Amino acid sequence: MPFLPVNQSDLKERDWDYLDIILISGDAYIDHPSFAAAIIGRTLESAGFRVGIIPQPDWRNDSSFTVLGKPRLFFGITAGNMDSIVNHYTAQRKLRNDDAYSPDGISGKRPDRAIIIYTNIIKRLFKGVPIVIGGIESSLRRIAHYDFWQDKVRNSILADSKADILIYGMGERPVTDLAILLQKGVPVSSIQNLPSTVVFSSTFPAKEDIILPEAEKCSAKETFYQMTRQFEDNYRTKTIFQKTAGRWLKHNPPAKPLTTKEMDSIYALPFAYQPHPVYAGHKIPAYEQIKDSITSHRGCYGGCNFCAIACHQGRNIQSRSETSLLKEAQKHTGTITDVGGPTANMYASFCRLDFPETCKRSSCLVPDICPNLQINHSVQLKILAKIGKLPRIKHLFIASGIRYDMAVNDDNYIEAIATKYTGGRLKLAPEHSVSSVLRLMNKPQIEVFEKFCKKFYFYTNKAGLKSQIIPYLIIGHPGTTMEDAFELRNWLRKNKLKVEQVQEFTPTPMTISTCMYYTGLDYETGKPIHIPKPSEIRRQKELIINR
Repeated sequence: MPFLPVNQSDLKERDWDYLDIILISGDAYIDHPSFAAAIIGRTLESAGFRVGIIPQPDWRNDSSFTVLGKPRLFFGITAGNMDSIVNHYTAQRKLRNDDAYSPDGISGKRPDRAIIIYTNIIKRLFKGVPIVIGGIESSLRRIAHYDFWQDKVRNSILADSKADILIYGMGERPVTDLAILLQKGVPVSSIQNLPSTVVFSSTFPAKEDIILPEAEKCSAKETFYQMTRQFEDNYRTKTIFQKTAGRWLKHNPPAKPLTTKEMDSIYALPFAYQPHPVYAGHKIPAYEQIKDSITSHRGCYGGCNFCAIACHQGRNIQSRSETSLLKEAQKHTGTITDVGGPTANMYASFCRLDFPETCKRSSCLVPDICPNLQINHSVQLKILAKIGKLPRIKHLFIASGIRYDMAVNDDNYIEAIATKYTGGRLKLAPEHSVSSVLRLMNKPQIEVFEKFCKKFYFYTNKAGLKSQIIPYLIIGHPGTTMEDAFELRNWLRKNKLKVEQVQEFTPTPMTISTCMYYTGLDYETGKPIHIPKPSEIRRQKELIINR
């Protein structure tokens, strides 16, 4: 199967004189299911639509946006696999000098606030053509949100971009349903109730709907705190409204999770698993990092306060079947660098009550593992063993990380990880060591990490292996102090842990930690907490790195 068209030459190769849908992406086009435009494009193609992609158009040149002509149904716009502002700037608000999603890692191939810029250009050049926005930038800016880089609360990106409809989360099902409705001639303005979408409503909220504080009033910190709590408590099950720029923004509940059969069908689509030939002679760092990996599942119920995965992918774990994973593994030769998802050992786990509406837990794992959570690591180990026995596979690793609190009491799993699947280095994310900080992060207490490490090293020593656990740490999280940094440093020294990555907390949109950063309030108690300034964060980092 040829690549999705990116230029007139590709259209001629397919003998097409029009497209139904044109996707615009801030990333280079890599025809691989790990990349947003590719997986959405292939999904729409499998539903019978003619789809093209304009990757990284030059926003200073209108002709970059007209290269594929006018689509029959709609333009779909994404900033790419990362929020364009997060992609461009550090936690210190400094401009990055590289871009993993661009050829040769060269930065400057997409604009700041790519969704808004791309949408405004398309609206000017193609008046009347529906515009659908999606991807991580749209998903995590779908209601009023705090923008760290401008240090202000911004309206929903749907209002700022003036697009017609926003799809949040993993968009295969809603974008296909939307395309089918538009194909039938339904006006985009009439599509008001599609799951996983945000629209401007043509009706007033019903009695059972949730009404958030007006967007323009959310600059007040107490109001922002109230809005965040209301949204977090209700967005999975309720229709939510928010008055924005004088209009009612309507946030529909998320679509149902994909079934294993649906996951299998998506990952069986005819991906080339390579960058488009227009990038011949260039390396794209993000592709180089994942080209030898396999995605086994989506979703995360860990509930880390600084993380937005659940807000984007959902809490339900959506797993591929053993057959699907083995079929993809057979395409690989030599080393498979990862078989996993947001958290590798959540594969095939589930809530036996299917995350009921009455459940108010923010995490299935913290402060302790919910008794309704069904975990069976043997399912994952069985598949890994079968992949490892494939004749062309020499090495098989797990690089996407594991939740040590899920695994700590499963000695068989720890032994397998320690002796077969780490390549000598296991990266774990305790994030900090201080109890009060871990509570604010919604992470397990450090004793759980220490217990896991003890067992891990027992099995590596028993096997005669020299392996290391490399901890990932976050400094500068809301509520942390210099005293906490000193305590973390002492803990690292005591445990003789080698640190390679110390991440400065970045207040990305729509996380609970960002709410705490902006409001200065503990999310759980509503009481004031210390918010470290940039200069203090630098000192905390220096203390850990130079310990």
